[in-house]
Amino acid sequence: MTLTQEMKAELITKFGESPSDTGKTEVQVALLTARINQLTDHLRAHKKDHHSRRGLLMLVGQRRRMLDYLQHNDLERYRSLIKELGLRR
Repeated sequence: MTLTQEMKAELITKFGESPSDTGKTEVQVALLTARINQLTDHLRAHKKDHHSRRGLLMLVGQRRRMLDYLQHNDLERYRSLIKELGLRR
């Protein structure tokens, strides 16, 4: 199952400054986290789906790079985002 329009809009309004603010790093990380969580649930049910596993690893790497960028540029925003998303670091 993919992210629905309503779920995306909810995440954008929660982490962005406006409903059309999709470029903010926090919004992008939140959307990636939602996709990662859905793919993780999918892979628990379908253990041999290696194509989706590769996609999951690419998404995790992309999220990691964005979090590294945020950590180097604004440490307070990074810490609040990690706490709000429940990511461990």
